[in-house]
Amino acid sequence: MQSSFIEDTAGFEARAQDTICINESHLQHKWYHNFKYLVVGVLFGVGFVKAEVISWFRIQEMFRLQSFHMYGIIGSAVVTGIISVWLIRRFGIKTMYGEPITFTSKKFNKGQIYGGLLFGLGWALTGACPGPLFAQIGTGATVVAVVLASAVAGTWVYGRFRNSLPH
Repeated sequence: MQSSFIEDTAGFEARAQDTICINESHLQHKWYHNFKYLVVGVLFGVGFVKAEVISWFRIQEMFRLQSFHMYGIIGSAVVTGIISVWLIRRFGIKTMYGEPITFTSKKFNKGQIYGGLLFGLGWALTGACPGPLFAQIGTGATVVAVVLASAVAGTWVYGRFRNSLPH
């Protein structure tokens, strides 16, 4: 009985690290309801192109510490996120459907360091991170499709062997 409890607790801790949306809505919508996300995604991509966030040269400048451009964009995104979370908590802002927004603390583990280093290495080598991949492909940099396929394959491999990896 004790062994079963330990296994259940370990399983719960592993599942707690899963990347599920805790605020996931259970509302059901019609198929055309998702067009708003398409519009926002297209606008987001246009913003990336105009701000040169998808430029391989800008990304290389960042990793070579030759330009502040990308650091400014990333820093402004972090500040915007901090202010947004503060406002949501301070005023109890809810979703547009009236559902509460909750934030759950994450437990730190050393795998986040390894994952961050691996992510940064891939970003530096390919000049692409997951956000701008589709915008890069949309602008005609079709070679980035290889990076997209690699990202999907890497995600699948991690998901397949996740339970075998130390967390």
